[in-house]
Amino acid sequence: MPARTPIQLPDFPWDSLAEAKARAAAHPDGIVNLSVGTPVDKVAPGIQLALSEAAAEPGYPQTAGTPALREAIVAALERRYHITGPDEDFVLPVIGTKEAIAWLPTVLGVGAGHTVVIPEVAYPTYEVAALLAGATPQRADSLTQLGPARPSIMFINSPSNPTGKVLGLPHLRKVVSWAQQRGVILVSDECYLGLGWGAEEPLSILDPRVSEGDHTGLLAIHSLSKTSNLASYRAGFFAGDTALIRELLEVRKHAGLMVPGPIQHAMIAALQDDEQETAQKLRYAQRRVTLLRALTNAGFAVDHSEAGLYLWATRGEECRATVDWFAERGILVAPGDFYGPRGAQHVRVALTATDERIDAAAARLANND
Repeated sequence: MPARTPIQLPDFPWDSLAEAKARAAAHPDGIVNLSVGTPVDKVAPGIQLALSEAAAEPGYPQTAGTPALREAIVAALERRYHITGPDEDFVLPVIGTKEAIAWLPTVLGVGAGHTVVIPEVAYPTYEVAALLAGATPQRADSLTQLGPARPSIMFINSPSNPTGKVLGLPHLRKVVSWAQQRGVILVSDECYLGLGWGAEEPLSILDPRVSEGDHTGLLAIHSLSKTSNLASYRAGFFAGDTALIRELLEVRKHAGLMVPGPIQHAMIAALQDDEQETAQKLRYAQRRVTLLRALTNAGFAVDHSEAGLYLWATRGEECRATVDWFAERGILVAPGDFYGPRGAQHVRVALTATDERIDAAAARLANND
């Protein structure tokens, strides 16, 4: 029997925060945890009702999603993000986008000898996805960095986690054209697309202004975790090239990767209710104003951060020293080196805490206590 070769992955980043978390938790007024992007606000009542009303359904769910769910996804993409497709077969629900990203290269047949391009400062699961498939991850933010190389997959992320940077229309057009000319699968993580704070509107690669209606080789990833507080529901979906969607569907059917039926009903409710999404965005907008002012007054520079759920902050020092500085004040933040070497002097400060905890963090920063 040949020897087993365990998959070699990086250490799970948040495990390294145990000491800082303990120090922050020792604060007399308790910890303010701004290190993770998990929602803290309640799921809207209409979504909860849709989930409970479907709780008695006993049968296996459809991997492709019910016709009603696909219709709701298509309608929401067009209404919210100006995305149109040829039919309802250009979308596919997934069991949370982290799972979908982590296994995407593997499911698409990318493996040893292949290269997967990821941003220089990036959500860690892009690198993990390449490593799980046995492929080689390559960090690059510009096409000139790639030279003549032709990767199998390129991940982009706009608005970015962790930096909040938005890629503009000319940049997106250039990347789409480059990928399509070379047969590179371009995967755009658009989980924060509905959370723009600046004058520049975040755009999908599937927006006709970007792709001119040609979705060849393009996949967009969308999530309801952030905009509708459905992180615990694991509710997301792919959209894009129908041939790639069909390929993903076939593998996912064999693997039993099915979004649970009650969750599909809840997704429909979330996709059809723009008011709950708008209300949640306003909550984050208010928390952002509070934290941005507090960080700036405390001497931090906040770079990018024009969209998404994070402030990308720096004092020009090594990020772990900044994490310790926050921890002494009872605040836990994520070090930028979680996201790649280029993040070594930044920390990611999340907006995902209650109003009371956000106010507490701001007061501690102001009082330096």
